Amino acid sequence: MVQGLANFQRRWKAVPARVAAEVKRTMEDVADEIVAQMYTVAPHLTGDLAGSIGWTWGDAPKGSLTIGTVGKTKYAALRITIYAGSGDTVVTGARGQKYQLAKIQEFGTTKMPANPFFYPVWRVKRRSAQNRMTRAINKAIKSS
Repeated sequence: MVQGLANFQRRWKAVPARVAAEVKRTMEDVADEIVAQMYTVAPHLTGDLAGSIGWTWGDAPKGSLTIGTVGKTKYAALRITIYAGSGDTVVTGARGQKYQLAKIQEFGTTKMPANPFFYPVWRVKRRSAQNRMTRAINKAIKSS
């Protein structure tokens, strides 16, 4: 009989739940920081575009510009999507086509230079977000 085996097994089984809770909290904090930074960098002509920047668990609202999805693994429940744009930020072009203002501002057009606010913030914050996630996982495991 190994001394302390039952205690070890009990603590080991609790690790995934603790890690998931810590990761979820950290993901929310990181998403809030990224959205706040994007808001400050976004053009504020009418305020609709900056006001449409947000994050959600799962998929973004239809028609919005997204960074991409993170977490397409068995832990897909821990997937945050950061987005910009909504139904209020759709504009109509000269020929009647509808465009998402977030995409026009981010990438520009042949008649308008780009005014990026979305991907530059993500590129700057991505590494620190990954580091915070790693620290959160390690902290949850060590606190067992």
